[in-house]
Amino acid sequence: MTLVCGVDEAGRGPLAGPVYAAAVILDPGRPIEGLADSKTLSPRSRESLSALVRQRALAWAVATASVEEIDAINILRASLLAMTRAVEALSIAPEQVLVDGTHRPQLSVPVEAIVRGDATVASIAAASILAKVARDEAMRRMHERYPQYGFDRHKGYPTRQHLESLRANGASPEHRRSFAPVRAVLQERGES
Repeated sequence: MTLVCGVDEAGRGPLAGPVYAAAVILDPGRPIEGLADSKTLSPRSRESLSALVRQRALAWAVATASVEEIDAINILRASLLAMTRAVEALSIAPEQVLVDGTHRPQLSVPVEAIVRGDATVASIAAASILAKVARDEAMRRMHERYPQYGFDRHKGYPTRQHLESLRANGASPEHRRSFAPVRAVLQERGES
């Protein structure tokens, strides 16, 4: 049996917070019903599936790239960095890695990028769920530190409410200054 690891990220589009990635090696002997692209699942379904993945997978890991790393190297490279960290943090080394999307992290094992992999490959779907649940939880904790932005509701995505609170309050330390909407607000306010 080839040990195949699925990898996906969460949080490339938001204006704030780290980008998260997860790596999962599923156990063929302990299948998990209902795995799907995390974006198509309700928060409650994601939470329960995340718990099942953590219980039943042969190995799993979640990793991040920070706001500072995103601003320094760009969001794509930061996403790939988080993916590399997640794979390297696994307790079992995979023999092959399947990644959602078109870009592949540099790893010492073969890596295949699969467009819409989170909807078609169970291990990638499992990774998408772990990454999304972990990031959403982090954004709820961030909301406790910066309640004026509403991170618990929009999770950092550029909703109208988020953009209005950004204009009213300026950028928090968790905002990605390399992202155009944040840069524009900083320029409007005369901040760097």
